[in-house]
Amino acid sequence: MRKIVVVGFFLISLNCFSQNKQLLYNFTSVPQSLMTNPGADFKYKYYFGIPLLSGFSFKAASSGFSAYDLFANDGVDFNQKLRNVVYSTSRRDHAAVNEQIEILNGGIKLGDWLDNKGYLSFGLYQEFDLFAYMPKDLAILALDGNQNYIGKSFNLADLSVKAEVLTVLHLGFHKNVSDKLTVGARGKIYFSSFNATSTQNSGSIITTNSNTTVYNQIINSNLELKTSGISKYIADEYEGDIARDIQKQVLFGGDMGLGFDLGFTYYPKKNTQITASILDVGFVNHSKDIENYTLKGYYNYEGINPDFSNTNDPESVYDDFREAIPLDTLYNKYTTWRPVKLNASYQYSFGRAADEDCLCVSGEKTYKDAVGAQLFVMSTPRTPITALTGFYQRHISDQLHLKATYTLDSYSYTNVGLGLSANLGKFNMYFMADNLLEYRDVSKANSLSFQFGFNFIFKDSNEPPY
Repeated sequence: MRKIVVVGFFLISLNCFSQNKQLLYNFTSVPQSLMTNPGADFKYKYYFGIPLLSGFSFKAASSGFSAYDLFANDGVDFNQKLRNVVYSTSRRDHAAVNEQIEILNGGIKLGDWLDNKGYLSFGLYQEFDLFAYMPKDLAILALDGNQNYIGKSFNLADLSVKAEVLTVLHLGFHKNVSDKLTVGARGKIYFSSFNATSTQNSGSIITTNSNTTVYNQIINSNLELKTSGISKYIADEYEGDIARDIQKQVLFGGDMGLGFDLGFTYYPKKNTQITASILDVGFVNHSKDIENYTLKGYYNYEGINPDFSNTNDPESVYDDFREAIPLDTLYNKYTTWRPVKLNASYQYSFGRAADEDCLCVSGEKTYKDAVGAQLFVMSTPRTPITALTGFYQRHISDQLHLKATYTLDSYSYTNVGLGLSANLGKFNMYFMADNLLEYRDVSKANSLSFQFGFNFIFKDSNEPPY
């Protein structure tokens, strides 16, 4: 039981997942836009990011409640606030956060100024994910018990959570197939340091009136928590330096997997652009430091109220329960799939061309202004997450680019974001943040995200080097 508690705390401390980057997507003045679409129309000669500073992103979100709902200083008892949150949400609501740090990132054009043989990009980043649905039935049972819910079946499938820390080594290639079409692909090797998955749960807890006694209580449990890379840190005999050992494991330790990204950019007309990408189609095989915990079985209690407190009594109800639904530890290998992301966008560019002869940026950037829409879809253990974004881009000069967005998703209907990319010579810096209206009081926000980074960019030329 101690292990289950520790692993549960480990999951709660991570609390991460959602990965919509609507400000970065197709914002091709920023090299990292290639990570959201390997087929982006990207025409720099080469670039490299400042190690550990080229890209950092963080997003925290909850579709059902905000921190203010739980911790507002309004005189309402916390237990009552917790009940209000539980009863106002549904099993479809979820909490999500995603963190990503680029360790290395770079890219280079293949061929000379006239012969475009494609573009090669590469890098290494660390990512930190968790996705948790609201376990509504279990929360109600924990808060209020079953006294007022005779005949209600509490659904154990409400418990669904997945967490992972991994490092990703990637290599991408894209090429202008024609003046109208650019395609790209990216291969990925995943190094999973820590994983905890509990998404295939089922079962129920139900209390009914009995003909012979007061109540008939039935527990049908099929619960499982799979873990890798965690058990050695929670073992009683562990005496290592946990901080140092985790640092070693995060980079290239743990389990391995493979994945890929695909994308394209197409111009039906010079000022009209269609893009799409599919990201993280991949898996991880977990085989190292495996410990899987199960609570599977059937228990039927007839009586008034089962007493689980007297655990020293060999004939206690608790002993019967443990026999019927034992806590088992297994060591079976397992496979997890990465959350697949889909992006698609339409963009219309207009305004006087900034510099018709410049090839230093993508084709659409010859126009000063652009408007469009982007669709984002991400797979989850249940139904996909979707978001629709309208955007406006402004090419102020070759040194300064702006992008503003308005996003509709399951977290907010007032999500306004702003991104800025600025060049000082060959030095590039970018800053992006969304849900800006909520910064007046972040405790009331259901979603907040930001990202920034620093690169050196060397522009392409349309002239021979002599």
